[in-house]
Amino acid sequence: MITNAKVFRPEYPPRDLYHREGQLDHLSSVLDPTRVGRPEDVCIFGPSGAGKTTIAKYTLGQLEKEALNLRWAYVNCMADNTPAAVLFEIIRETGLGADLKREGTASSEAVRRLRECDDHIIVVLDEVGSIDDQPLLALWNVPNVSLICITIDEDKWFTELSTKTKSRMQSAETVRMDKYRHTELVDIIDGRVEHGLVGSRLADGVIDYIADLAAGDARHAIALLRQAALHVERNENNQLTKPVVDAVADDAASEIRDRNIRSLGSHHRLLLRIIRDADGIDSGTLHARYEDRAQSPKARSTRRRYLRSLCQSDLIERDGSTQDSRYRPLC
Repeated sequence: MITNAKVFRPEYPPRDLYHREGQLDHLSSVLDPTRVGRPEDVCIFGPSGAGKTTIAKYTLGQLEKEALNLRWAYVNCMADNTPAAVLFEIIRETGLGADLKREGTASSEAVRRLRECDDHIIVVLDEVGSIDDQPLLALWNVPNVSLICITIDEDKWFTELSTKTKSRMQSAETVRMDKYRHTELVDIIDGRVEHGLVGSRLADGVIDYIADLAAGDARHAIALLRQAALHVERNENNQLTKPVVDAVADDAASEIRDRNIRSLGSHHRLLLRIIRDADGIDSGTLHARYEDRAQSPKARSTRRRYLRSLCQSDLIERDGSTQDSRYRPLC
């Protein structure tokens, strides 16, 4: 059934980027150093599963083939959410810090190495709403570095930025992405089937059915397809049918949740653990327990960013107003 398992991995670079041609052309034009001299800063906004991370990585992968003096780094800010961690991950990803260890490397050393590099450096900051302004301000002081900032909630992110940072990011190029339409999601699923499965073993209408269940979320659609294909192989079924997709729906949702949890940093994990252990908790008690258990507690404003990220990742949900809010686990 499965001919190429790599096709279903989250980090797999698609051979074709379906239905994002306009955004791809825009992004390529503002990032290509051979056209603009220095890549511009970019903000990418849109819901989960809309292809924000994919389009950034795809574009940079294509530009990397054409430009000799281009390096790029991807940082998941949910995991690397301190200024030092963000900067270290950048020099590691760009090959500028192979001789350094994460612990004990000063942020100033990372900035120095970026500054002394002769290449253009583009940094993708995914889930950028999880970090404060410090890494952004440090990177802006490096003339050969440009940023791609990715987040779901544009308005919420801007309201929490300092005046200086907000001014800078509001003047950046912007790419906004919506959920995929049904027909677009069908094309994406078709592409994964073509490159990763024996297509003749898919029952009629099953791709449309997966697209319906995924409701515009490509990440969900690919997880459903992967789990259904695994189910067919494990049970030696002849075909991937709609009942098979129904049977693996919970497994696909668990796969996405587990992947989101693995990407969390230590403070995100602690907040999630407290909420899980309590099976629902009010805001005041949550913060009190966090302060009691964290070795170096983050500021409340930072914790609120982390909690919002957990909500956006569908790991928790919040009910009530800001002061009377309660958090409930979804996993």
